[in-house]
Amino acid sequence: MFAKGAARNGEQSVDRAGSVAGGSIAVGVLVLALKGAGWWLTGSAALFSDALESIVNVAAAAMAFGALWLAAKPADANHPYGHAKVEFFSAVIEGALIVVAAGVILRHAWTVWQDPHPLAEPLPGITCNIAASLANAVWSGVLLRRGGELRSPALVADGWHLRADVVASATLVAGVALVVATGISALDPALAVGTALYVLVSGFLLIRKSVGGLMDAAPSADIVERIRATVGEHAAGALEAHDLRTRHAGRQTFVDFHLVVPGDMSVADAHDICDRIESALRAEIAGLMITIHVEPDAKAKHHGVVVL
Repeated sequence: MFAKGAARNGEQSVDRAGSVAGGSIAVGVLVLALKGAGWWLTGSAALFSDALESIVNVAAAAMAFGALWLAAKPADANHPYGHAKVEFFSAVIEGALIVVAAGVILRHAWTVWQDPHPLAEPLPGITCNIAASLANAVWSGVLLRRGGELRSPALVADGWHLRADVVASATLVAGVALVVATGISALDPALAVGTALYVLVSGFLLIRKSVGGLMDAAPSADIVERIRATVGEHAAGALEAHDLRTRHAGRQTFVDFHLVVPGDMSVADAHDICDRIESALRAEIAGLMITIHVEPDAKAKHHGVVVL
């Protein structure tokens, strides 16, 4: 058996992701201050819901920072495959916090619904909320781009959360402006309820996606196909590859398969084929951990990856 595992230069990648996560905390605190001011100035239940979700954003950014710090730790005796999966835990907890926030928003909306009141100083409050949303819009783009480049589930989850927050905030600002224009105070808690439901759905979706990572879900079909094609193109001298399996673990993708070679092939020649396949796979897809089990031709199954 040849067990070949190699991570890419992940420590630098995690350090860069940690720097982005640190920026998220700073942006989150700024946005929280602006949205909190918007709620304080207006007394709006809708803007309260927006400010409350910003508290979740700050907590999520802090958890992402901690998760990335832990993910950067090298493999040890208790965690021989590293600590990359901790990012999925961070994303699951973020989703749970979103669900809790939705419940608090619904409770506050019910309180305001029972005792509606006109909004105080709506223009300054709306202005604060718009400024906060613009900051979130810019930073969500940074998180999604850098999270994708660095293969960080924590950063990507945070980015999509902020993107959803921007959409919700824009809807709320329009709704609060409508409350001011019409004078219908009951619209304010109704907007908060709508926000809570939207937040609730986004939280459940985030949890479901993150749980897939914890359950060793396979990468996307196009990634698997690229792996299969690369093995087939660079396994000259072998007969076939079968039982190929893949799974995600944070930034790393684990790949293992059986490689069938002629029974009279030397160990050195079989080793050279494995090295060639591994080099090609790592050049094609970053972050692979590869294990190849070499078998003689008697073990051929005549299915799987065709060697070109």
